Amino acid sequence: MRKALLAAAIAVVGATTVVPPASAAPNALNWGPCPAGAFPTPDLQCTTVKVPLDYRDPGGKTIDVAVSRLPSKNPEKRRGVLLTNPGGPGGGGLDYPQLLKLVKLPQDVLDTYDIIGFDPRGVAHSTPVTCDLTPEQIAVGNLPYAHGPADVVKQAALAKQEAKQCAEAETASMLPHLTTANTARDMDRIRTVLGEPKLSFLGASYGTYLGAVYTTLFPERSDRIVLDSNLGPGGYDIAAMRGFGRGMEDRFPDFAKFAAAHPEYGLGTTPAQVTAKFHELAARLDRTPIEGITGTVFRGLTFSGLYSTDLTQLAKDWQGLEEGRAPKPPADPPTGVENLLASRFAVICGDSAWPRSIASYQVDVAVDRIRYPLLGAASANIGACAYWAPPAEPPVKITGRGPANVLMVQNERDPGTPLSGARKLRAAFGERARMVTIDQGGHGAYLFGPNHCGNTLVTEFLVTGKRPADTYCAAES
Repeated sequence: MRKALLAAAIAVVGATTVVPPASAAPNALNWGPCPAGAFPTPDLQCTTVKVPLDYRDPGGKTIDVAVSRLPSKNPEKRRGVLLTNPGGPGGGGLDYPQLLKLVKLPQDVLDTYDIIGFDPRGVAHSTPVTCDLTPEQIAVGNLPYAHGPADVVKQAALAKQEAKQCAEAETASMLPHLTTANTARDMDRIRTVLGEPKLSFLGASYGTYLGAVYTTLFPERSDRIVLDSNLGPGGYDIAAMRGFGRGMEDRFPDFAKFAAAHPEYGLGTTPAQVTAKFHELAARLDRTPIEGITGTVFRGLTFSGLYSTDLTQLAKDWQGLEEGRAPKPPADPPTGVENLLASRFAVICGDSAWPRSIASYQVDVAVDRIRYPLLGAASANIGACAYWAPPAEPPVKITGRGPANVLMVQNERDPGTPLSGARKLRAAFGERARMVTIDQGGHGAYLFGPNHCGNTLVTEFLVTGKRPADTYCAAES
């Protein structure tokens, strides 16, 4: 999810887990131009790595994983590889090293590492999956707002159909294997074919859970691990989904204060008036949509807008809706919306078991509508995971076993991955991790915020290995 803002001892649970051997012979890599896409990648080289679809059957069917490389141009300073992931799940990461360079990833980091990107299994150029979702299904989005129990029942029928389509699609046989644990195993296969004894990692948003799982499965092959904008130790489970409601409550006061300080947008002159305007616009659009912008879409648009450190565009979007004009829709992501949602379903539903009872979601919606009035009745609503097949293996349990080589960085007021979840991940890691907490809002702390304190500490860790103590970085103008 963060990527959209640019242009986000081995502890294994379960006897079914299989770890590929570290001594596997490297594949011959043929680096060449990257696939054509919406984003130019003049500095990148790309290749394809074959990985097992099912790591329990390493000699069986294989799938492709597309990998990119932004090579270090300083052989004297080069330490190794820095694998990256921009978040998701469902988003591609092949062009992410190029994007990081454009947002001024420090030259010291570019010198220290070959920056490695990849499209995770099932996504874009890595043997993509489909659920044959229709434009109408895609338009519902991830956060359908429920006004009451009947709306949960209505959404349940839609969610059941989505799950059925995924289970009957041409790529259905891949779905049980599109999990975070298997993507982490792919990362270790990439490390192996690159000929590296260890890898460092920079992951944002969902990428923090992917990094946490990797360094749990492969602690001795992990070098310097940076996790930016952190999910809790359960990844994108039901707690994380309901956490969107908490995150929006944490972040929205920043927008209310901003809009009140800019009366030219006509949204109110006090934070309380701006908050009232949110509920007024949502109710009005529920009754009378503007060019397809319903109350549900407006709530989602506001939630997404709060990801940015610059709240100007969100204020302009609100102003347009207040005046009867719909905001210009964003361009489709390069991976394609259908593939993004299909692969997102596969990972989220395959990583953990979700409640099956419609009544349980009705209760959650009622509770979160009161607890998190801005978005809670959407983020607690039922989804396709309620009708998914049970996970193929238990979740990886994040623990403190392994080297002390994890640095977490976290905004205080992050709508997508709230501070409350980051604190739980920090506790799960114990002495393996330290956390830099920054007094700023938005989704994405390192490079995407102006805070010099936080950015400097992360860069220093990546370049020198010096890891700070748990640190609080005050707000900077």
